[in-house]
Amino acid sequence: MKNLKAFSEVQIIDKIKFENPWWESGRIEDFYTSMKRRLYYRLFKPLIKQSQIKRAVVLMGPRRVGKTVMIFHLIQDLIDEGINPQKICYLSIDNPIYSGIRLEKLFELCRKANNDDSIKDYYVIFDEIQYLKDWERHLKTLVDSYHYSNFIASGSAAAALRLKSNESGAGRFTDFILPPLTFHEYIDLKNLDHLVVGYIKSWNGSEKNYYRTTNINEFNRHFIDYINYGGYPELSLSKEMQANPGRYVRNDIIDKVLLRDLPSLYGIQDVQELNTLFSTIAYNSGNEFTLDELSSSSGIAKNTIRKYITYLEAAFLIKVVNRIDINAKKFKRANFFKIYLTNPSLRTALFSPIGADDDFIGNMVETAIFSQWSHNTEFTPYYARWKDGEVDIVGLNIKQKPSWAVEIKWSNRYVKSIQKLANLKSFCIKNNISVTLVTTLDIEEIKTDNNLTYDFSPSSTYCYTVGRNAVEFKSIENY
Repeated sequence: MKNLKAFSEVQIIDKIKFENPWWESGRIEDFYTSMKRRLYYRLFKPLIKQSQIKRAVVLMGPRRVGKTVMIFHLIQDLIDEGINPQKICYLSIDNPIYSGIRLEKLFELCRKANNDDSIKDYYVIFDEIQYLKDWERHLKTLVDSYHYSNFIASGSAAAALRLKSNESGAGRFTDFILPPLTFHEYIDLKNLDHLVVGYIKSWNGSEKNYYRTTNINEFNRHFIDYINYGGYPELSLSKEMQANPGRYVRNDIIDKVLLRDLPSLYGIQDVQELNTLFSTIAYNSGNEFTLDELSSSSGIAKNTIRKYITYLEAAFLIKVVNRIDINAKKFKRANFFKIYLTNPSLRTALFSPIGADDDFIGNMVETAIFSQWSHNTEFTPYYARWKDGEVDIVGLNIKQKPSWAVEIKWSNRYVKSIQKLANLKSFCIKNNISVTLVTTLDIEEIKTDNNLTYDFSPSSTYCYTVGRNAVEFKSIENY
């Protein structure tokens, strides 16, 4: 063991210089400049420039949604705005050469690499920060000690990042969550905006931004592609990756989260158990679950399943939606709940691509739409279920009363057979809802029956509308 040597300071400084090529070139690599910016960037960048509030910005989100690309776009913008390139330091903490080194020491080595004695006006970026033990304590110390520099961190082990930042970074960190692509972002990324037309829709006494398409058949084809491949920017654009999404997503995203990140951060002993539970949930995304059913089918204790679900939700892999009854009353014990993948393309990666006529397409359309609602952090969706019926999505107002209800269908048959929507009608009448929305395959139409107005809209345009409004109505004040 005496022959083992640590990395020298010279080696570490050489690595820092290698990771920061703009110190000499004045620009980031073309690999990053060629990539289109995610629409979330307009919300992320102003947080970095809030000099009056001394906080570190912690960029969180699942793997492969574009966090590192967003950071490099930020670096180029800072340079273009006149920031000295040598004042912008980027360090990828998952590199073994930085293992165990305190963040303050890394900041010191950055300055040493630049022959700079100043501690002011730096932008220091720690990518994959979760690989440093007690990172939150180190980052808090930097924020408290260096008032005239800016610190940004990012990480993919979202469960740990959220937990640690909430516990130890109160008042020192601003969390920014970057979710998978919305359908709107997917359309933007693919330069397909010509397929969309905006208009104002009057709905339940208020006016809403809504969107329709100029070519529903083509738009629906892209919607199916989005369901299969659309959550990840690289996968969305690469036909090569789409030919084998399982290899790309399962190995690089799912396995690293399920088999490495969560077990190491939470002390999970049986990783196969966790993997089996997630596979069951992914295959049945959009179905109603109970702890008893999950326990009996998997052989896992209910308390353990409850913990696993908490971890999977914190890691941005799933979203739990709670149930209300026909009177919109919540249950004291959440014995029944639905679980949706936060990104429908996770199911494709685990199993196989799904077609427009697949038996499970209805669940995946519903999953895609719920994934858009998850971008609206100020809204909690519910589903209603009672002895004789169910409604897919219900929105409650501030008084916890139903303000709207939506039924998700990948079919046109209900437009001509309103009587088949008896469950939806019963819920709306019971809760004084006068206008309800029902999604279709490709029909857009308004019908009224017994003082209840049915707004029929294609599932794809509704999904686009929800995703676009969720992102565009966000503001920096949300963070």
